[in-house]
Amino acid sequence: MNYGEFGGQYVPQALQLRLKEIEEAFLKCKDDEAFINEYLYYLKNFVGRPSPLYYAENLTKYAGGAKLYLKREDLNHTGAHKINNAVGQILLARRMKKEHVIAETGAGSHGVATATVCALFDMKCTIFMGIEDIQRQSANVSRMKLLGANVVAVTRGSGTLKDAVDEAFDFLADHPDVFYLIGSAVGPAPYPEMVKFFQKVIGEEAKEQLFEQEHTLPKAIVACLGGGSNSIGLFSAFINDDVKIYGVEGAGKGIESGQHASALSNGQIGVMHGMKTYIMEKEAYSISAGLDYPGVGPEHAHLYQTQRVHYDSITDEEAVEAFKLLCRLEGIIPALESSHAVSYGIKIAKQFKSEDCIIINLSGRGDKDMDTILKL
Repeated sequence: MNYGEFGGQYVPQALQLRLKEIEEAFLKCKDDEAFINEYLYYLKNFVGRPSPLYYAENLTKYAGGAKLYLKREDLNHTGAHKINNAVGQILLARRMKKEHVIAETGAGSHGVATATVCALFDMKCTIFMGIEDIQRQSANVSRMKLLGANVVAVTRGSGTLKDAVDEAFDFLADHPDVFYLIGSAVGPAPYPEMVKFFQKVIGEEAKEQLFEQEHTLPKAIVACLGGGSNSIGLFSAFINDDVKIYGVEGAGKGIESGQHASALSNGQIGVMHGMKTYIMEKEAYSISAGLDYPGVGPEHAHLYQTQRVHYDSITDEEAVEAFKLLCRLEGIIPALESSHAVSYGIKIAKQFKSEDCIIINLSGRGDKDMDTILKL
């Protein structure tokens, strides 16, 4: 599927044949009642959905302005939104009779989610992870190994998420029997649409939950993005509503420093990882391992170009301050990725009335980031 001029399938012919196989299976499964019921069964009984929508009263008082609600994806099994998509894709891989699953990971949350579902369904699991991210996210690496995954250290380039994706695609090209379980809304078709399909539960739940609590739509919703799976999952339910939507990239050490991961406002249109989207010329940098991807999913590129979503960025310093605030004010330790969204939600709260509501997607928990925080 294309999103305006973005998306597509910019891959060698050998990979096109495998992607066609995946797309045909996905299109069949997403309209299959038995498949959807199985997916929903595991979301409820294995993942623990629905995740709560929590009114952060103390954070609201601190920020002033709109009521701040947190969509608690951090409370999912494995501690992040990534498990929603991992469950969906592993069920698809089973339908396709695949026995070996590969994945890429940056912050490690997708790697843990993939290793978890592979353990559940007794499938061989290989996770590609940049050497830099392995050092930053050692706790998640240990989890993956405990779950039976083979973690392959990627040393090419800067040893971060982009390089892990490159390595995974190279492996897929040489091993036609594997299933590549992509964790973000990126890559060649059908992956962006497929990941969105398995993550849209976030927005669907949040919309229903706010109606139950406040009997209204939110005035705004906020989510962080590297590639952009948690954000597109939240945004999808509100795109056609009169709701302001904010996507938050990593500004790293400041846009002017050149050390950031803000591909939309500081990148250019190009082709990377089999898709046409906005990409950065330089290596991406963020304190958050899950945000230092030098591009965005093609639907985000389209939403940026059409100005339906406002994209901005938050620095490392701002994200760390929000991390500490949420710990102290609400007793919640967020992922550093999610802390970018929390910071931005605080920043815009005063633009709204006290009866207005803002939903912030708390995409993951922060135990994986404790080494990074403690070093600071």
